Amino acid sequence: MSRVKQPTNQKRLTNVANVRLKKGGKRFEIACYPNKVTSWRNKVETDIDEVLQTHTVFTNVSKGEVAKTEDLKNIFGTDNHSEICLQILSKGEVQVSEKERHAQLESMFRDIATIIADKCVNPETNRPYTVTLIEKAMRDLHVSVKPTKSTKQQALDVIRAMKESDTINIQRAYMRIRVTIPAKEGKKMRTKFRKLAKNVEKDEFGETLEMVLLIDPGCYREVDELIQTETRGQGQLEVISLKEVEEGDEKLE
Repeated sequence: MSRVKQPTNQKRLTNVANVRLKKGGKRFEIACYPNKVTSWRNKVETDIDEVLQTHTVFTNVSKGEVAKTEDLKNIFGTDNHSEICLQILSKGEVQVSEKERHAQLESMFRDIATIIADKCVNPETNRPYTVTLIEKAMRDLHVSVKPTKSTKQQALDVIRAMKESDTINIQRAYMRIRVTIPAKEGKKMRTKFRKLAKNVEKDEFGETLEMVLLIDPGCYREVDELIQTETRGQGQLEVISLKEVEEGDEKLE
């Protein structure tokens, strides 16, 4: 008894992440490995064979229906599947199940909360909040995660929103820096540094001006540019600590 052969235009694939692109009134899909599309788009993964399960363009991955050569030529100007796969990978929309999408958003939600907990403190105690408390504050703010936006940028947006609301008392943890400036520029720069600093821990003027400052991380670039411009590269900027918090605090989760 002979076996029933699967049609040659069908390739059935399982455990895939579909990327779909609608063009020329038709739908085209490619089959990728789960969690690899984002890595490729962020240039973390550079080996296309680690992203594509097969260099084949489909009209429906789940049914294994391969796109017609005539359609590819008419719409993409080529019937080279590998080239078209790259176009779809770059511009297409990732198709995931509702369960997978929910898991992805939950993971990003926690990642955002973790970044905020790492970068911020309670200004009254100068101690960090737990990730759990940050998550609660995010839910109180009705934060909506955007899957196409980086978690770092979203964390910065949420920090701004938290500062403008009364859900939680929060601020960026200060950086501790040391600036060393030649004496001839030191006098006029001392005043500028004091205006930028949240606190001045050391201020000594001799042959050079040496100051240890606590600053908001957002001011770091301004301080650096000020030193480079005013001293023509003669001044020095040293980061002593990226995050100044009260010692002895534990992040309990």
